[in-house]
Amino acid sequence: MTTRYSIKSANLQDLLLVDSQIPEFDGRNTLSKLHAKLAGREHLVLVAYIDNEPVAYKLGYGLDNNTFYSWLGAVLPKCRGMGIAQALLAAQEMWVKEHNYDAINVKSMNRFPAMLSLLIKNGYTIAGYEDRGNPHKSKIIFSKELASD
Repeated sequence: MTTRYSIKSANLQDLLLVDSQIPEFDGRNTLSKLHAKLAGREHLVLVAYIDNEPVAYKLGYGLDNNTFYSWLGAVLPKCRGMGIAQALLAAQEMWVKEHNYDAINVKSMNRFPAMLSLLIKNGYTIAGYEDRGNPHKSKIIFSKELASD
């Protein structure tokens, strides 16, 4: 049996309902932090729902007129492996193209191998590395140029 989910533009409160249940995260994302980061920027909040329960999200914003930054994303552990992260990534890419950005940038870490694999599988290339003194805390920078159709 396949579990059905829907993806919608959503609010930060639903995003935080998911974020607060992610064991890999430390609760550092608060409504005030998110509002401060997004203030004055074009942004996209996508949330995946199963039976009206938020189970995953993707959040990003425009860095400039050409580049969109995919900042945060997560899927509840009980919902992983269902294709939700792939669907969120595809929905985000579609929105980014529709809003005339040329590229998407994203950072991830070695401790998130599923995310690294998802990015590479979807045509993101390694564009840099932020050394934080430890391979598990350092960030790998990915970029994807979006073809204009």
